[in-house]
Amino acid sequence: MPAGPSLERLLRRLIETPPDFLAPPWRGGEGQVRVAAVVNDVLAALDVQAPMSLLATLSGELKAVSAEQLSLSAVLAWLLADDAWHRFAKASPALPALFAEAVPALAAEAHASRYVFEPERREELARTAIARLGLTPEGETASQAADRLASVSGVERRRLLEASREAEARARAIREALARKAAEESADKWTRE
Repeated sequence: MPAGPSLERLLRRLIETPPDFLAPPWRGGEGQVRVAAVVNDVLAALDVQAPMSLLATLSGELKAVSAEQLSLSAVLAWLLADDAWHRFAKASPALPALFAEAVPALAAEAHASRYVFEPERREELARTAIARLGLTPEGETASQAADRLASVSGVERRRLLEASREAEARARAIREALARKAAEESADKWTRE
């Protein structure tokens, strides 16, 4: 994976998020931040055309799209507006997926303001953006970057917990099937004798 922007620079950028980006998003005819317009402008500055489906999702007109998703999209747009991305993410086709896939998962984990004010959530957002663009933070190997993202990611923790539960359920089913088979073989052997 190629090296991306400095993590420290991105974390500082998030700390400096203007309050306007955390203002209530335009949703259902109320709010202040027109998230679709903000995201469209940032993507255009990075030479990426925002898909109409993404703009419709971020328009604030869909009831299924939470205010958290809209607010976090605005915060991510602020992060991506930093000049650091122009060298690494210009014209990246992966940028719209950050808003369509990563943001809903992150927004389900925590309020958008936590990704600005809490150090671990800030790092999670910055690292998620870097990783989703196929990059590593400046000065880190791919392995280091993946390990650190896994350690700070609430989304990754949930995925690992669910995978662990599924593996335990499969193991339990196998143990039960083996116990039934052993009991059947024992009963079969007893019947033959």
